[in-house]
Amino acid sequence: MGSLDFYFDFSSPYGYFASTRINELAKRYNHRVDWHPFAGEAFKPSTTGTSLVQNPAKRDYTRKDYVRSAAFHQIPFKLPSVFPLETRIAARAVMWTESKFGEDKGIALAQAIFKAYYVEDKNIGDPQTLVAIGEALGLNGEELTQGINDSFTKEQVRAELDLATARGVFGSPFVLLDGEPFWGFDRLDQLEAALQAKSA
Repeated sequence: MGSLDFYFDFSSPYGYFASTRINELAKRYNHRVDWHPFAGEAFKPSTTGTSLVQNPAKRDYTRKDYVRSAAFHQIPFKLPSVFPLETRIAARAVMWTESKFGEDKGIALAQAIFKAYYVEDKNIGDPQTLVAIGEALGLNGEELTQGINDSFTKEQVRAELDLATARGVFGSPFVLLDGEPFWGFDRLDQLEAALQAKSA
């Protein structure tokens, strides 16, 4: 079984859209997906150009495109009332959960966080909100709180970011297939073509 590396930021609607498709896509071609959360703000010192929300023209366009893309792909979506927001703590929550309970539980938490933000309009920058999301999945709230604030978890997130930067990751969603990069939700068709070619 092959594997894909899926890098995403919870503050990216396109990352959310990709999260609803990536596992199913990979499974069709006998691949598994390694989910890698990161906080996109950390890339700014090493990248150039303005983000989608810093440039007024880009911001106005993408806000319309988020809604249009979600409707086109039939993905539940509501632009959050607080957007964007700090996602470092959410990334830590997923990282800690995966390291303690395995990849499947980490993915389940990531999916629940995406849904909470982009469907239920919950503030996922609030640690208490994240703990409540974790508890709904059966996680112990006190343990999750400790895990989020644990120095080892923080170091794990930093190490993941360093590795992502070294691998050329600069945005969300970003998928690597045997080192070949695919950036953006609109590249999933090309990713599927590459997967299909490998399975031929």
